[in-house]
Amino acid sequence: MSDFEAFYRGTAPRLMRFAYGLTGGLAEAQDFTQEAYARAWQRWESLQRYDNPEAWLRLVVTRLATDWWRRLTVRRSTALPEPAHVPPPDEQLMTVVAALRKLPIDQRRVLAMHYLLDQPVAEIAVELSVPVNTVKSWLARGRAGLAVVLEERSHVN
Repeated sequence: MSDFEAFYRGTAPRLMRFAYGLTGGLAEAQDFTQEAYARAWQRWESLQRYDNPEAWLRLVVTRLATDWWRRLTVRRSTALPEPAHVPPPDEQLMTVVAALRKLPIDQRRVLAMHYLLDQPVAEIAVELSVPVNTVKSWLARGRAGLAVVLEERSHVN
């Protein structure tokens, strides 16, 4: 077992408890403890000659926790801008979307692409890798199906 490994095994539980006491959060305590040992590993040649290398680890964890608390405080004190008012969706659009859900997916897709995205039939055919006449057929069937569903909804309301 290496000197660093022995140092880690002997000090990790205490450092973890210390970090948990500073942060109050297990995830943060684990992160800060791991970061402290990563930094210690990088400096182990000089750190092992310190009178108390564990004190150096506690200093690192303390600084990490202090920076973390500062960031939290800044985030909490910074007022978020008021979100832009977004009007509710148009009722007619919601009715059409609900009716579209009752159609087969191919018809629904071409209707949405053609009417909601203003794509021409030829572009839809290329994007879907189908013949133009197939798109036209799906559009015709979709419009007919949509008319039926919308008519049914108008009688229910």
